[in-house]
Amino acid sequence: MGLFATVAKLGLAKKAYDELRKPENQRKLKEAVANIKAKRAKG
Repeated sequence: MGLFATVAKLGLAKKAYDELRKPENQRKLKEAVANIKAKRAKG
């Protein structure tokens, strides 16, 4: 069971990494971080 869980986690991590390498997703992530920072600065 432990080996299967590790393989599954690695697969999900690779998928997330591949998605974050796409320029449109990088832009969305940067915008989201900027929005969070702006909200924290107000509060």
